[in-house]
Amino acid sequence: MLSRTDLHAYQENAVGFITEKKRCQLFLDMGLGKTISTLTAIVDLIDGFAVSRVLIIAPLRVANSVWVQEAANWQHTKHLTTSLCTGNERARRAALHKRADIHVINRENVKWLVDLYGDKWPFDYVVIDESSSFKSAKSQRFKALKKVLHHTQYITLLTGTPAPNGLMDLWAQCYLVDYGQALGRTVTGFKSRFFEQSGYGGYTFSPRDGSDAKIHGLIKPYTLSMTAEDYLELPERIDLVEQCELPVSVLKQYQSFEKELLVEMGDELIEATSAAVLANKLLQWCNGAIYTDEYKNWVELHNVKLDALADIVDDNAGESILVAYNYKTDLERLTKRFPKAVVLDKNPDTITRWNNGEIGMLLAHPASAGHGLNLQKGGALAVWFGLNWSLELYQQFNARLHRQGQGRPVRVIHIVAKGCMDERVMSVLEGKDATQSALISALKNK
Repeated sequence: MLSRTDLHAYQENAVGFITEKKRCQLFLDMGLGKTISTLTAIVDLIDGFAVSRVLIIAPLRVANSVWVQEAANWQHTKHLTTSLCTGNERARRAALHKRADIHVINRENVKWLVDLYGDKWPFDYVVIDESSSFKSAKSQRFKALKKVLHHTQYITLLTGTPAPNGLMDLWAQCYLVDYGQALGRTVTGFKSRFFEQSGYGGYTFSPRDGSDAKIHGLIKPYTLSMTAEDYLELPERIDLVEQCELPVSVLKQYQSFEKELLVEMGDELIEATSAAVLANKLLQWCNGAIYTDEYKNWVELHNVKLDALADIVDDNAGESILVAYNYKTDLERLTKRFPKAVVLDKNPDTITRWNNGEIGMLLAHPASAGHGLNLQKGGALAVWFGLNWSLELYQQFNARLHRQGQGRPVRVIHIVAKGCMDERVMSVLEGKDATQSALISALKNK
């Protein structure tokens, strides 16, 4: 059992920032202890009679496990009572009626919670874990929470990926902190002030010259940014690309589809009705199977990525491998090719078995293997079988292994179809990472 004296100085800095600022956001890299820092702040605020009822909004898996487990690990937080408001409506209502210091709810039920209480909102402190899930001003969860902001005295936003798609992601998150004082009362005003339209149809917004520095300066007073490299000694991370070439006939068909937006697959006619659909279909093509309708029927095109993964397995005999897949077709084909592989599910025993070294290959979708999972004790090799466009999912997935407690260098291998959409995704992720890294660096307290 750890005591408060075991907190690092940078974690105490985060605690002080939360209690002093009241309404703030913390951009903290994975492994810096954002959960225990926030729990410690909650203890201080409750003991000081500043708050009485705390709501934590988190991804479902994190809501069901991380916060309760972390509180139990520390002497000074284990007395906190927590009620989990997840599950069906009956279970959620029952949990809300339990007397507790902290109520934890998954983000999908925020609108339901706001509708339930309305103007009788009972929470004077709201914590949003992984606040980038509130980055869209059009989302129901953002619109709902916006209605009850005036009832909260304290609000803390926590994330390691504040702007996964660029600076446009900041407006909604910052509004929850300061009601639009820094970046404007409306997202439209934010766009017109700091961005200019570009691209086909004017649907792309690019920051005007100097806008990034202005935005950084405006939000810095209520933002604490800390990176793992400044405070932790993490093992080396080695990023590798395993290029594979599609069969000539498959590549020609791929190129024809990319140009004509139409392809015949047996008796099926596949059409790309938009740029987004085209990009999605091309990624499926890279992986080896493509849906012929709305994600029900599919045809297999090639096995080059499966063969590449088999070679990686052979080259790393005896080593546990965490594999990221993107589509259900990927999962079906992976489990058929590697029958001993285990799929990451909601059963906590699966994570325990992985960390005990009992699983040779763990198949996981990045959306279900991101926030809050500690997998570093089970292996040090991650393989991206299927890529996606989300920087947040990409960074979070890699951080399951490359984090505090990992004792070996971590290798991240990307299986990339040469000359295809995979290469474009890699380039886009690198560009997004540069934007976000600049943001986090600019907001560090010097």
